[in-house]
Parts: sequence; structure tokens; C-alpha cells
Amino acid sequence: MGSDHYFTAAPASPENLRTISVSLAGREVDVTTAGGVFSPDRLDAGTAVLLANMPPVPPGGHLLDLGSGWGPITLSMALAAPHATVWAVDVNERALDLVRRNAAALGLTNVNASLPDDVPGDVTFRTIRSNPPIRVGKNELHGLLERWIPRLDERSDAWLVVQRNLGADSLQRWIAASFHPGYSVFRTATGKGYRILKVRKHGTPPTEPIALTGL
Repeated sequence: MGSDHYFTAAPASPENLRTISVSLAGREVDVTTAGGVFSPDRLDAGTAVLLANMPPVPPGGHLLDLGSGWGPITLSMALAAPHATVWAVDVNERALDLVRRNAAALGLTNVNASLPDDVPGDVTFRTIRSNPPIRVGKNELHGLLERWIPRLDERSDAWLVVQRNLGADSLQRWIAASFHPGYSVFRTATGKGYRILKVRKHGTPPTEPIALTGL
């Protein structure tokens, strides 16, 4: 990718479109990926761990994939919840174009692939699911989470997958200290060197965390 990173807004590297086969929402599908985006050759291990350890997505409302890449989390949610509106948010315009291509190829009409500033400010989310861009640096990552986690609906959860060696435990401590009161954070699963963190936004009055089932 040369000097490009997957969080580059407009990658200068060759697009090199390719087709890969992946399993999403219990279906084997072909998707288009490209150079200059995150994990163009396969479903990356962290996202696979996240998708394997999630409860069912809410059947309606607005759902957010933060840092969508070419769209495995977005497409999984859109396939599983056709009556929901799924927002794929990324700064990489090539990635957003791939999400749109893949959604169209799968006949999904409930996907909005958007730059962060293009998401209407009054939209709140019944869930956020993300393999966040850890390599953008701690300050950028914290700013990203500070921007989007407060946009959860009350009594709703964000699910984040973070590699243990890239600071999953320290991120959990930071979330616990930064989103308080009104929120709680738990580690719900581990696998292949990754942690899954669940961030609950409580309601008014505060609620207990939703019991985990099937994890």
C-alpha cells in the first residue's frame, strides 16, 4: 500500500479490485475488496472473533459499524436485520465505495455508507459493532469513541474487538474511567488473542446489564 494506511481518506495506491468468498450471517457470499483498505484478502481474525461472539442484532432502528472497511460487519448486520438501517462509517472513501458495491450485489437496500460528518446528528444507535482502528493512535482512537459511544440509545450496547497485544485491557480501563456514570464496560469473550468489550449505556433510571446468552 506504499504510504497509504487503511485509515487514509483517499488512498493513492492502485485499487486492484478482487473478489473473495466469506461467510456472513450464516451465508457464503462473494464480496469485492481492494487495495488501500483494511484486510483486503480475507475476513480478518479480529472481525471473525467479533462476529462469532455477538448476540443477535436488533431487528429495527439504526445500527452502526464504526470503521467499516469493505463492510463485513455492516453486511452481516444488514443481512440479519433487513428492517434496520445500518450505517457503515469510515474515513476511507474507497472502503465506503466497496461497502456500497457489496450491499448492492447482495440486494441490500438498508445500508448507508457514510463519512463521519455525513451521519445526521439526531441519529442514535440501537447497537454499535466495531473492529476499531487501533493503529490510528491512542488520542485519535479515544476521540473516535468519545464521539460515537454517547450516540447509543439508552439500554443499548457497543461491542468492540481489540487485540490483547494492542492494548485491549488498557482500553477497557480507559472506557470505564471516561464513560462514567451512566455506562459500564465488560470483557465478554476472548479468542485468538482478541478481547471483546461490551459497553452498555444505561437508561434512566439506571439498568442492569442485559444478560449474555449463547456466548
